Amino acid sequence: MTYVITPARPEDAAALGPLHLRNWLLNYPNPEAGIDEPWIRERRGASATAEGIAQWREFIESANGDPAPRFCRVVRSGTEIVGYLCGHRNASEPVTLGPMYLLDHAQGHGLGGQMMTAFFTWAGPAPVRLGVVDYNDRAIRFYRRHGFQVAGERYLWRGRLPTLPMIREAPSAADRG
Repeated sequence: MTYVITPARPEDAAALGPLHLRNWLLNYPNPEAGIDEPWIRERRGASATAEGIAQWREFIESANGDPAPRFCRVVRSGTEIVGYLCGHRNASEPVTLGPMYLLDHAQGHGLGGQMMTAFFTWAGPAPVRLGVVDYNDRAIRFYRRHGFQVAGERYLWRGRLPTLPMIREAPSAADRG
C-alpha cells in the first residue's frame, strides 16, 4: 500500500469529520471509565455532522493561511484519508498538538514520525503540549519516542476520560543545529 502525506485541503473536511468520530469509537471505549459509544457520540458525534464538517473546513482553511496559526496534514492511501495530525498555536502558550490519528492498517510504516517531523518544523522552537488518554499505551510510547514527557497530574476530560498532559520542551539552540 502506498501512503502520501499532504497538507489538508478544504474538501478533505467531509472525510475528516467522520474519520475523527470513527477513531474515537475504535480507540477510546473503556467500560471501567464509563466511556461507551453513546458517551463518545454525545461528545464527538458532531464532528461528523454538517456543522462539524464546516468547522473542519474552517480549521483547514486557517491551516493553509500565511502565516498559519493552525497545522493540518493528512495521510492518503489512494483517495482514502487514513490519518491526520493537526495542531494550533496561540502567542502566549505552548503549541498544541492534536488531534492525531492513524487507522490501524496505516500504523507501523513511519507515517506518524513523518507527520511529527513536519509538525515540529511548523512549531519551530516553541514547546509543544498535548493530552493523551491514559490507557492508550501505544500513543504514550509514541509520544515519548518523540520527546514528550508527562507534565502534570492526570485529569478527566469532560468529567470522565482519563487524560495525561504531556509536553515536549522547546529544543535548545544546539538541538536545532
